[in-house]
Amino acid sequence: MKVVSFRICPFVQRVTALLEAKGVDYDVEFISLSDKPRWFLDISPNGQVPVLVTDQGRALFESDAIVEYLEEVYPPLEPRLSPEDRALNRAWSTLAVKNYLVQCGAQRSADAATLEERSGRLGRAFDTMERHLGDSRFFGGDSVGMVDIAWLVLLHRADIVRRRSGYDFVGARVKMKRWQEEILASGLARRSVADDFEEAFARFYLSDETFLGGLRPQ
Repeated sequence: MKVVSFRICPFVQRVTALLEAKGVDYDVEFISLSDKPRWFLDISPNGQVPVLVTDQGRALFESDAIVEYLEEVYPPLEPRLSPEDRALNRAWSTLAVKNYLVQCGAQRSADAATLEERSGRLGRAFDTMERHLGDSRFFGGDSVGMVDIAWLVLLHRADIVRRRSGYDFVGARVKMKRWQEEILASGLARRSVADDFEEAFARFYLSDETFLGGLRPQ
């Protein structure tokens, strides 16, 4: 099984984090989005990553479809959920995924006003989750589930930004902060990205071209 990836793509990390959580062996092939190879365009109808090439050689695209496939063909992370609970989990996961590009845009903000506006949109999603989270380690209990995998992407990137710039997307949201700490402590975020992910992320989002790149931790 192979995942075709762009090194800092959030949608790819959602897929690789799920593979890590399930303990599935896979390879990763990185491509440049500015110079997409012909073979990739031949297997990716939308020209986007991630693409998952299954053991049978079929190419799957769109992260929603890929994670649904992985949940079907490998033992589910939460096997005892009712159909209603699985539907709700898909909805909570979708709330995260809808904000991947919102967070990307906020991280690339050129000035403080733009960052405030864009991070406000992300903050509304964080506020919604803050109100819903309970007291368990993870979203649905004491083990990682599909919602945790979807939100891991946002929370991992927020942690990098906080450590390197001092700007905290999570802020004073107590439940979100605790959830972030539990997800990062699981090791899934680190294992689901390349060894040089954080440096590649910082070069793009915390560069001299961005407002965040000019900040320093207090």
